[in-house]
Amino acid sequence: MSQAPSAPREGSLEAPTRHPLDWQRAEFWDPAALERELERVFDLCHGCRRCVSLCQAFPTLFDLVDASETMEVDGVAKSDYAKVVEQCYLCDLCYQTKCPYIPPHPWNIDFPHLMLRAKAVAFRKHGAPLSAKLLSNTRTVGRLASIPVVVEAVNRANRNATARGLVEKTLGVHRDARVPTYHSRTADKRVPHDDDGTDATPAGPTRGRVAVFVTCYGRYNQPQMVEDLVAVYRHNGIAVKLIRRNQCCGMPKLELGDLDSVDRYKRDNLPALADAVRAGWDIVAPIPSCVLMFRQEIPLMYPDDAEVQAVKAAIFDPFEYLMHRHQAGLLNTGFKQGLGKVAWQAACHQRVQNIGPKTRQVLELVPDTEVVAIERCSGHDGTYGVKKATYGFARKIAKPVETRVKQAQAQHFTSDCVMAGAHIAHGLGDGREAEHPISLLRKAYGI
Repeated sequence: MSQAPSAPREGSLEAPTRHPLDWQRAEFWDPAALERELERVFDLCHGCRRCVSLCQAFPTLFDLVDASETMEVDGVAKSDYAKVVEQCYLCDLCYQTKCPYIPPHPWNIDFPHLMLRAKAVAFRKHGAPLSAKLLSNTRTVGRLASIPVVVEAVNRANRNATARGLVEKTLGVHRDARVPTYHSRTADKRVPHDDDGTDATPAGPTRGRVAVFVTCYGRYNQPQMVEDLVAVYRHNGIAVKLIRRNQCCGMPKLELGDLDSVDRYKRDNLPALADAVRAGWDIVAPIPSCVLMFRQEIPLMYPDDAEVQAVKAAIFDPFEYLMHRHQAGLLNTGFKQGLGKVAWQAACHQRVQNIGPKTRQVLELVPDTEVVAIERCSGHDGTYGVKKATYGFARKIAKPVETRVKQAQAQHFTSDCVMAGAHIAHGLGDGREAEHPISLLRKAYGI
């Protein structure tokens, strides 16, 4: 039987506690132990149902329970647990914004980490389809697709209905899904020189010199975003250099449950990041998911790794960094033009960093600018929003955001997650494109 939600206990206003992901312990990989924990947590979730509106994982679970003979979790076939797991895309919103039973509550529910564990056990036992492995290998795909001779053919094929039909059959990418454009003039070419950082001015937790973890998407798909970030930072007297040799942050592999690849990427990335931190540089990444990997997911996988923890302490969201500078009186507020009304979708992987709406706060410093915040998931979430199996669910999740954007009647639509922005813009279907907020800020500066 489901346990009824308990009354708030003394001390329940304590800050949430995120326990390390104990992935190197044998019990983590034990299918029987995993199954028992899935049943325990699913039973508690069934008794609460507070998260039903967040994503498709919870409606899937509750539909399975309601269709069972007992109408309880004990009536759900264990083999159907995987149907719930495959709908979770690890946005973390249930943990951070909804669940009343997260640690330090004695029920100790961490739904995202349980789903990650289930994905990891399934991946180690069964692997994944070649299409899923390819889609999650963003750096390799980006490197190949951005070759000058290849890039136009790739972009042209992505706009061709016949080619998209073939891709749907072979890779499982829905023919109607918005897929990214590739650029041969990558971010490294758009930012040809690095600053030496000798004239940096510290402020608060920032040191005034930033090493940019460019990200796969920033390098190959949205190099203008990186160029705009560098221009805005330099306009504010912040020294900038690019980390020019890096692997993927590992988030796509994490979402697949491929923890061995996450481990390999971590070992590839960490030396350059840790060297930069030791040399007095802060780290910034223009994609929220990449910041989250180094700020939360990798530190939880390696809680005793001093270099991992040093990088965690030194990495910032771009607008979080700018707000620290503003609070110290160092942000350039000499804006040349207002932005009017801006509809801003707060990306899930930015919200769960618990830094507050820093993007909105910085944009609202621009005169004649109103920011309408939309705190709902876009439904894109890595490959979830493009796969044939889940594209319909992704469009359903995005619908409330699209409605809010239309109601705002704003001059600009933006999201810190460029993939979420593109997914929402595609659903709007009115020809508008999402703009990255750092690009809007550059426009306001007139630089």
